[in-house]
Amino acid sequence: MELTQNQIEQIHIKIGKNVKKIREKKGLSQLELALNLGYKSVSVVSLGEIYKNKKHFNIIQLAKIAKVLNVSILEFFDGIDEIIKTS
Repeated sequence: MELTQNQIEQIHIKIGKNVKKIREKKGLSQLELALNLGYKSVSVVSLGEIYKNKKHFNIIQLAKIAKVLNVSILEFFDGIDEIIKTS
């Protein structure tokens, strides 16, 4: 079964929102997270969190973010099952 384009976009949006929620809970700014990931600006983090211009986190970025935030990468996928189950 294929995922629709809308489902794919909703997945990227949900992951970005989950990253933002966890980052804020941990008390890190976008800049602090970006610097910990080795970036010199917030653009990668900012665009990934809001899915702007269809920019989203890739799996390697999510693994690095999980390590910096000291959480399981699975936390970023919370709520994805509901999106996949809708047609």
